[in-house]
Amino acid sequence: MPWSNQSGGGGRSGGPWGGGGSGGPWGGGGGNNGPWGGGQKPGGGGGSGGQSPDLEELLRRSQDRIKRIFPGDGRGGGGGGRSVGIKGAGVAIVAVVAIWLATGFYRVNPGEVGVELVLGGYAGMTQPGLNYNWPYPIGEVYTPDVLRIRELNVGIRDVGGASTAGRDVPEESLMLTGDENIVDVDFRVQWRISNAEDYLFNIQNPEGTVKAVAESAMREVVGTKNIQPILTQERQQVEMQVQELMQSTLDQYEAGIEVAQVQLQKVDPPQQVIDAFRDVQAARADQERLQNEANAYANRVVPEARGEAAQVVQQANAYKDRVVAEARGQADRFVSIYDEYALAPDVTRQRLYLETLERVLGRTDKVIIGDDAAGGQGVVPYLPLDQIQSGRTTSSRTTSQTSGGQ
Repeated sequence: MPWSNQSGGGGRSGGPWGGGGSGGPWGGGGGNNGPWGGGQKPGGGGGSGGQSPDLEELLRRSQDRIKRIFPGDGRGGGGGGRSVGIKGAGVAIVAVVAIWLATGFYRVNPGEVGVELVLGGYAGMTQPGLNYNWPYPIGEVYTPDVLRIRELNVGIRDVGGASTAGRDVPEESLMLTGDENIVDVDFRVQWRISNAEDYLFNIQNPEGTVKAVAESAMREVVGTKNIQPILTQERQQVEMQVQELMQSTLDQYEAGIEVAQVQLQKVDPPQQVIDAFRDVQAARADQERLQNEANAYANRVVPEARGEAAQVVQQANAYKDRVVAEARGQADRFVSIYDEYALAPDVTRQRLYLETLERVLGRTDKVIIGDDAAGGQGVVPYLPLDQIQSGRTTSSRTTSQTSGGQ
């Protein structure tokens, strides 16, 4: 042991501070040396050994050392020097204890929480600001950042801090789909601490745990789907399912982690067959485009045909209603005229004759002059200036068009 003294020949005793005839680093002769370089212990003699010095002995040796540096009243180790040495040692011990207790103050930054441990057990949680806990080794404090969003990539390694220029990791990204195809999936997971106590004490490697859970969840979701929906319209659905499965697994672990988002970065077939797969995709795209164009043409032509058919039907109905209405009007007019004819036949006959002549002669361009106007009586000849002017205008227009055409 470091503090044990071994008996030796000639009354010498050795220890960590030197042996036999010479003292340790603090000098002094004699047969028994300790860490303070003093002589033999009271009642110990040169042959004593195997007993560790107690606190009282250490204090006594320290007092003797202090007396040598600061002499007392000249009586060689009297009561005054011993009292001064005890007080000095007490002050030193109190100062050390005070400094040790002062190391228990700690600061929690905004966005962090303080998790206090006392004798290795959870003691409580503190908010941002200045706080106090028992100093080490009795107490210990962890201050995890619970508001920071952490990110990790699966299937790709960042190069120069840019995930887009990263190095592909096939052992993480290649996955088997439900229709027995292989797909290369790179994705990113964003997560944060939701429970600091569970996060610190329930899982050993948080980032590694999140990555393993993310890869397992993605493989499970991809294994239940065909390759075509994963590449096209079901990317968002895959992200949501993976996030829910990850959160469920981490909650079972009581990891104190919340999955904020799962984002697919790249979903492609393997590099060896990607060219052929793109050709197939292009053919399918052309097929879908032609089908969409055919559907668009059908959607345009059919409504137009239906509209024209409805228009014809409406016109026929309108014509029918008009003809029927006119026929009924003519019938009613004939009946009313017959009633008047029955009352006054001569007057009615004369009126019908005059109305018929007016209707027939009103559409002719001839002028009939009666016998009373013979000899120029009753008729005034006139020059039709408006017709002459309109005739000249028409002739000039015809001439200009003919010259311009030539």
